[in-house]
Amino acid sequence: MTCEPELSEDAARRRRSLRPGWTTGTCASAAAKAATIGLVTGTVPGEVEVALPAGRRVSFPVEAPAGRMTPIAVVVKDAGDDPDCTDGARLTAKVAHASGGSTELAAGRGIGTVTKPGLGLEVGEPAINPIPRRMILRAVGEVTDLPLLITFSVPGGEEMALETTNERLGILGGISILGTTGIVRPFSTAAYRASVVQQIDVAAAQGEMHLVLATGHRSEVLARRELPALDPVCFVEVGDFTGIALRRAASHRMRQVNLVAMAGKLTKLAAGVMMTHFHRSDVDTALLEEIATQAGASAKLVEAATSTATARHFAEVALAGGERVALGLVCERARQACQAHVNNRVPVSVWMSDFEGTEVVAWSGEAPSGRTIGGTGERGGDEP
Repeated sequence: MTCEPELSEDAARRRRSLRPGWTTGTCASAAAKAATIGLVTGTVPGEVEVALPAGRRVSFPVEAPAGRMTPIAVVVKDAGDDPDCTDGARLTAKVAHASGGSTELAAGRGIGTVTKPGLGLEVGEPAINPIPRRMILRAVGEVTDLPLLITFSVPGGEEMALETTNERLGILGGISILGTTGIVRPFSTAAYRASVVQQIDVAAAQGEMHLVLATGHRSEVLARRELPALDPVCFVEVGDFTGIALRRAASHRMRQVNLVAMAGKLTKLAAGVMMTHFHRSDVDTALLEEIATQAGASAKLVEAATSTATARHFAEVALAGGERVALGLVCERARQACQAHVNNRVPVSVWMSDFEGTEVVAWSGEAPSGRTIGGTGERGGDEP
């Protein structure tokens, strides 16, 4: 029986106390409206009000470069207390009358362009998600019903995009204009979860049937070294959201999923916990003791299973003593739990990374490249 708990109330409370900010979508809609006012009246206002998707109206200060014939407005993004790489981005909108029958949104410098399917946007379109697009059209519609050409740009957007998953998703040339509520919730689990789902959807849209789920950056780097032939779009850093990632992979009928993680998260997965945030679930030391005993481990390793609340200590003792069979059994239990979570709809292999992300130290299912699994395969990892 697997479970996928929400964040603990303690962790959620800490997040609620942080100052929220505004999405790139909200800032873009404000800049577009201000520039449109400038087009219609001849003067870009110093402040503008726009509506969020839920109906709440908010105001933003506006900057207007002097001496421009074409109306241009700038709104500076404030991400609140979220460590967002686009905090401080200068969302810039240039507006002109359009010759066509409808308003067109275009990507200027620093705004990404879609080059791959799977994002819900047409290839070749600017990376402006559907809800921000509706916000922008609503905002300028409050000023005029004439068709417009609105070109967005962000100085330094290309560099900002390097800190995102845009390139992997096929969004090239800059950042995306995003947001579903218009508000940035600091350290938003909903945003991370949505990002994981989106990455899997993009891989599926490109016909990729082999997915690699890594729980952290070091695990992903290791997985890329082990599977160099896979397209980068196949690698997804899932963080704590293993459960939703597995379900999404199963919904796309992936033919193979590799899960790469360190001992702590794998031990939680082995216990059936599919949301592995450290504030929400503890390592099951009784499970580690059971696994050590099943592996015929030394008394030292059996004792290590319950002498600390961390799986890392257990793994370190196992590696120091050459007792990798126990780590292979952790991988096997995690593999069984992952497959049970999706009713065996997709085959899952599990690899355990060392703590530096330099080596696969144990596995269950498909073996890492150049290695074979000894025995039944349930004790994978005893022959690294």
